Amino acid sequence: MKRVVVGLSGGVDSSVAAYLLQQQGYEVIGLFMKNWHDDSVTISNECPWLEDSNDALLVAEKLGIPFQTVDLSEEYKEKIVDYMFNEYEKGRTPNPDVLCNREIKFDVFMKIALSLGADYVATGHYCQKNEIEVDGKPVYQLIAGADNNKDQSYFLCQLSQDQLAKSLFPIGALTKPEVREIAAEMELVTAEKKDSQGLCFIGKVRLPEFLQQKLQPKEGKIVQIDKNDPIYNLEIPAGLSLEEELKLQAQKRAYLQTMGKVMGKHQGAHYFTNGQRKGLNVGGTTDPLFVIATDVDTNTIYTGLTSNHPGLFKKALFVGDSEVHWVREDLKLKKGETMEVMARIRYRQPLQKAVLHQFEDGMYVEFEEPQSAITEGQFVAWYLENELVGSGVIS
Repeated sequence: MKRVVVGLSGGVDSSVAAYLLQQQGYEVIGLFMKNWHDDSVTISNECPWLEDSNDALLVAEKLGIPFQTVDLSEEYKEKIVDYMFNEYEKGRTPNPDVLCNREIKFDVFMKIALSLGADYVATGHYCQKNEIEVDGKPVYQLIAGADNNKDQSYFLCQLSQDQLAKSLFPIGALTKPEVREIAAEMELVTAEKKDSQGLCFIGKVRLPEFLQQKLQPKEGKIVQIDKNDPIYNLEIPAGLSLEEELKLQAQKRAYLQTMGKVMGKHQGAHYFTNGQRKGLNVGGTTDPLFVIATDVDTNTIYTGLTSNHPGLFKKALFVGDSEVHWVREDLKLKKGETMEVMARIRYRQPLQKAVLHQFEDGMYVEFEEPQSAITEGQFVAWYLENELVGSGVIS
């Protein structure tokens, strides 16, 4: 009998995952990960992880499976929180959920599970896994979840073949309503529970306050750039190589404060991200202002009116060579090769047509349609049909 450790988060998805595995004849063990113990930055007095671990325990009791809590807050702080601060200081916007899966759930947590004699680790992610054979060896495919509204393959875009080999996603073929229905039939305490928001496992954390603990506020200017500014007339000179052309399309625009008018003040450019609209606190404009760029060196935020402002859009992005990751290593591009894919630059974004271009020092992702708010530090993931084959950090 194969043994599976399920990451029970106290939510409905992982509860049903555990139940389904039990039905399939696995020996199931429930583990709850505690990843945070600093209550000074959580929003409410209710302690979310306590409530969640209690719900996880009740589900385990109902199913009659062994249960324990593991404290990974040290590893979480070191691998996720410190990384986030470093990225924000560089003016990049990290994605803690993608990282949490790569570094915590399918690494630290997986090692604990395997030390308990588990054959697999299972989670309540809405995605699917398939096994094929390439050159006589098993190769694992990461397939989108059957529920289009809930597909979470993007969050697993950094997993490796070794990690996938030992992973199970029991609810990937179901829709959310079906999952809730199973939980209700089984009278699981989590059946009606709302989906969790906030950082993966930290509970309800206010990001600016969380960041302010490490990043000191410093006042800077909010500058508005006109949509007809000459900086948007990107002339591509004749005779450029494809790589040089893509570089021009992907590069950060070099804004200066003198190019626009000062609209107000902010408390630190590193608190803001491209495409952001809330939190600017600038009144008196005809349309909403959107962040089109941040400059942490001069501590300036550049903004534009409306979501159609040209400063929000680019046709290409670059991923440095060390940050290109192939889930399907057998499909990896060699230097000079290209691949037509569907790609997304954020969770839940509809897939976009794109071409990957692999060069010596990295990869360009060239989109058919210009994309809004391409953000450094976020992940781009690329798919062949409904299979996620690779990803990278936008640089």
